[in-house]
Amino acid sequence: MTTPVRTSASGAASHGHAPYASFSSYVRARGPVLLRTARSLTANPLDAEDLLQTALTKTYVAWERIEDHRALDGYVRRALVNTRTSQWRKRRIDEFACEELPEPARAQGGAPDVAERQVLHDAMWRAVTRLPDRQRAMVVLRYYEDLSEAQTAEVMGVSVGTVKSAVSRALAKLREDPELAPAS
Repeated sequence: MTTPVRTSASGAASHGHAPYASFSSYVRARGPVLLRTARSLTANPLDAEDLLQTALTKTYVAWERIEDHRALDGYVRRALVNTRTSQWRKRRIDEFACEELPEPARAQGGAPDVAERQVLHDAMWRAVTRLPDRQRAMVVLRYYEDLSEAQTAEVMGVSVGTVKSAVSRALAKLREDPELAPAS
């Protein structure tokens, strides 16, 4: 997608500080949405923030040349993708010869790899779907939708105590689920 660009330099000089104000208000309004896009392009949330900052810097530099400000999201998304692609192409991979292979991160007490996390996530979701409907609904509202006990009670039309006891019973069933038992 190409964004129409203003070719005359006279438009830039006549606005004074207006570009900064309009850019700032654009970033305040659209920043969270653009950050979600950046997070979908990187595995690390901090890298996503850096990626967005770089794309916004490029957008600010071109702010005066962008004629159609209705197309700004597309412009910034294109800058995000292009920046990420450039980073990926420039990525330098260092290889070092060694006598022994290093132990996998998992054996050293590190975090599980992505595949292991996905397997656990899938097993957990299957276990949740085996819960009775009411317990499943409460667990989803409490832990997947991150509602409080009071909010869950309100949505379900029950008391907070009912939510507490039903969720407690559901968690006990999940702890006993053979598919979720740790591998020895």
